[in-house]
Amino acid sequence: MSFIDDKSVNAIRVFSAEVITKAKSGHPGICLGAAPIMHTLFTRFLNIDSEDSNWFDRDRFVLSAGHGSALLYTMLHLSGFGISIDDLKQFRQKGSITPGHPEYKEVPGVEISTGPLGQGFASAVGMAIAEKHLAAKFNRNDIDVINHYTYVLCGDGDLQEGITAEAASLAGRLQLGKLVVLYDSNDVQLDGPTSLACLDDVKGKFEAMGWNHILVEDGNDCDSIASAIEKVHENLSNRPTIIEIRTIIGFGAENSGESSVHGKPLSEEGIENLKNNLHYQAQPFTIPTDVYNFYRKNVIERGNNADSQWNRTLAEYEEKYPEEYEDLMHYVYNDFKVTDYDVLPSFEEGSKISTRKVMGKVLTAISMQVENLIGGSADLVSSTMVKGNDGNFDTDNYRGRNINFGVREHAMGAIVNGLTLHNMKGFGAGFFVFSDYLKPAIRLAALMGIPSMFLFSHDSVCVGEDGPTHQPIEQLAGLRAIPNLNVVRPADAKEMTLALLQAVNNNDYPSVIVSTRQDLPILAETDGEGFSHGAYIAYEPSSTPNYIIITCGSELAISLAAARELEENGFYVRVVSMPSMFIFEKQSDEYKEEILPSYLTKRLAIEMGSGMPWYKYASKVLSIESFGASMPLAEIPQTYGFTVENIESIISKM
Repeated sequence: MSFIDDKSVNAIRVFSAEVITKAKSGHPGICLGAAPIMHTLFTRFLNIDSEDSNWFDRDRFVLSAGHGSALLYTMLHLSGFGISIDDLKQFRQKGSITPGHPEYKEVPGVEISTGPLGQGFASAVGMAIAEKHLAAKFNRNDIDVINHYTYVLCGDGDLQEGITAEAASLAGRLQLGKLVVLYDSNDVQLDGPTSLACLDDVKGKFEAMGWNHILVEDGNDCDSIASAIEKVHENLSNRPTIIEIRTIIGFGAENSGESSVHGKPLSEEGIENLKNNLHYQAQPFTIPTDVYNFYRKNVIERGNNADSQWNRTLAEYEEKYPEEYEDLMHYVYNDFKVTDYDVLPSFEEGSKISTRKVMGKVLTAISMQVENLIGGSADLVSSTMVKGNDGNFDTDNYRGRNINFGVREHAMGAIVNGLTLHNMKGFGAGFFVFSDYLKPAIRLAALMGIPSMFLFSHDSVCVGEDGPTHQPIEQLAGLRAIPNLNVVRPADAKEMTLALLQAVNNNDYPSVIVSTRQDLPILAETDGEGFSHGAYIAYEPSSTPNYIIITCGSELAISLAAARELEENGFYVRVVSMPSMFIFEKQSDEYKEEILPSYLTKRLAIEMGSGMPWYKYASKVLSIESFGASMPLAEIPQTYGFTVENIESIISKM
C-alpha cells in the first residue's frame, strides 16, 4: 500500500468526519471504517466519467448503506463531479445538494436513492440483469459494446434485511457474474454487536445461493482489497461475488469499534484526536493537492479515457452493425414509445373480460414496440396474466425479457427499479394485497421520479373465496398517499389499455395499475380523451344534474346502471370516472371545476375499499371499512352494499 493511498484514505476519513461534525448530524462510523474500500474501488477499478455522467457503459456503483452518504459525496467531489467544498459544508442542510442520504437526480454522480437498508443491494441486481441482457442482445464475437460491472457497498444491516436474501438468491440463480458486492464487515450495528441479533455464516449462506465469497482480513490494506477485486476480473465466473472485508467501524476515532460511533458525530475535540490517531494533519475542510492530483489521474482521467475508448468502439460498432447500432441508441436515449396503435388488441363494447386478461394481452403487444420493456410476475403469471416477451431471462437466454422472480415480492420491486435506472422499462406483477411487500421500492421509485411499472391483479374484495388475507382494503388509500405515484384503477378494457400506454410512454413517475379478477363489461361510456385527464364525465343525465357519483374500476358499471334508474325516478346524477386521482390533480382548476362543479355538493364516491381518499372529492362515500370475508364472488356485492338498490337509497336520502 503506497504512501499516497494511505494519505488519500486518511484525507477522506477526516474530511467526511468534519462534514458530519459541522452538520451535527450523520454517520461517521462507515466513513472512517470503509474509506479504504471506497478509495480502492474508485482509484483502481470503477469506470465512471464526471464529464459524461450518463455514459451508457459506465460501471454502476450503489451505496446500499446509504447512511454513509458523506463518504460517497467526498468520493464524488474528488472524482470531479459537481459537488464543491461549499456543497459539502452544507451537508444535510436545507436546499443543499448533499442531503442526508444519497438522492438520485439531486446529487451529481449518484446512481440511485438509498437509505432503507437492502433496497440498494436488491436494485443493483436489477442493474446487473440489465447489463447481462444488453450484452447478450448487442455484443458480437468481434466487438463488445456492453461490458461493465455493478458494484455495491453494503454493511451488516443490509445483509440482515430479508430483501437482500431474496435478491441474492435470484442473482445466484441467474449467474450474474459481473455483480460485485463489497461487504463492510465490522460486526457492529447501532444497538451493539451484530451477535445480539445475528450469527449467520455469510460465506456459507452466499455460497449456497450460488455466489463466490472472498475474504479480506485487513480492511485497511488497499492492496488486499484490490487483489480481491482483481480475482473477480481475472477469473470472471458465472457466479456473482461478495467480498467480505473485515473493517473497524469508526477507525481512528476514540470510540472506534463501538456502536456509538455508528451515527454520532465526532466533537471538535474528537476531530483533532482523529487526526492525531491517523498521524494526519490538514487545515479544516481541505484536501491535500497531491490527493486531488492522484484522483485526477486515477479516477477522472482514467474514466475519461475509458469513456473515449468506448466511443471509439461504438463508432466501429456503428460501421460494422448499423442496424444494431440504431437499435442500441434507443436504449441509450431511452426514447422507446408506442407509435403503432393498430397492433394493440381491440375489445368489443358490450362484451365482458377481466382487466387482468386485458393487461396481459396489451402488455404483450406493447412489448413488441417497446423493446426495453422487461419484467415478470412473482410466481403468478397464470393469475396476473403478466409476462415479459422473448422467453425467460435465463442462463441459456439472456435476451429473454420475462424474469421469473419467484415468490420474492420484496426483491422484485427493488429489482424493477434497478432495471429502470439502467434505461430499461422494468415491471413487476403480483396480487394487489401483497403490494405491501413492494411498498418501500414503490416509494423510492416515486421519490426518484423513475417510470417503474408495478402491475397488480385481484384489486378488491371480489377476489372472493380466498378471503380477507387476499382481499385488499387499505392498499389503494395507502398507495394514493405516496407523492409522485400514479395509481390507476381502470374500469374496463379500454381504460386498462390507456393506463398501460400512459405508463410506458412517460419517463417522470412510476405507475401502479390494478386489475380485476372478475370479468367486467366493456362500456360505451369510457373515453380516451377523458382518461388522459385522470377523471371525466362518463354519464350526464338528460336534465341538469343535482348529484354526482365519483367512482373507478369495477364500480363504474354499477354506478352507471344506478344513475339511469335514478333518472327515471327524478334524480339527476352525473357519473364521473376517476381512474387516477394523481393525474386529475395535475389538471387546471378550470377543468376540475368543469368535472366537479363546486355548486354540486351532493356527491357520493363509490369504491370497494377504504373510503379515506375519496372524502377530498365527496361528502359521502360507499366503501368498505372492515376486512373482507371468504365467500363466493356472486355474494359479495349484496353483502357489502354495492348494488343498484343501495346506491339509489343513499342518493335519495342525500
